[in-house]
Amino acid sequence: MPKLDRDGDVYVLHLTPDDENRFRPDWLGEVEAALDEVEAASGPCALVTAGSGKFWSTGLDVDWLGANLDQTAAYLERIGLLFARTLASPVVSVAALNGHAFGLGAMWALAHDFRVMRADRGYFCLPEVDLGLNFEPGFAALIRSRLTPTVAHEAMTTGRRYGGADALAASIVDQTTTADDLPAAAVAKAGDLAAKTKPVRGQIKEMLYAEVLEALRKPTTA
Repeated sequence: MPKLDRDGDVYVLHLTPDDENRFRPDWLGEVEAALDEVEAASGPCALVTAGSGKFWSTGLDVDWLGANLDQTAAYLERIGLLFARTLASPVVSVAALNGHAFGLGAMWALAHDFRVMRADRGYFCLPEVDLGLNFEPGFAALIRSRLTPTVAHEAMTTGRRYGGADALAASIVDQTTTADDLPAAAVAKAGDLAAKTKPVRGQIKEMLYAEVLEALRKPTTA
């Protein structure tokens, strides 16, 4: 389960590699509790969301959802609210992509302010087209707001897998580095901006992403 540590001004939310960090309800609860703690901090602070092993997050928990189809709408709404919370947070956030970020996991990475990715392993991928799944309107709005139109089109309609170099070239991520240097690089990037965490930053982001946030916070019809 996710675990929160602190390194100076930077909180590090460790996503353990169990079950590919799929969005199970109990896993979501741990992440939400960690965000509560970070957002309640006073003074400069920032957040790094760090994976380990082969996966950062593959998002959708198909097994759980298949066994709980009556909860589909509530499940997707909860994920939409997590994305909105991350996107609009005044807390500076950096996703440290150690491995695969697929589907909803990739979308959550996009909701962070910045992304640092391992250069030699792991893919960023939106595989919905290959899985026969459409995008919820709020999820599609998030992707379009964080990627260029050309990259969003390619990522969403072809399911391309972007390795570190390709993700950097497409501006999906802001920086690439080695596996050994990834944690320190992400913490350094977050720490450099920790003083920017203040209420007005959240207000600016609410304005900047108003339409996206409205779509993410809207109840789903699934």
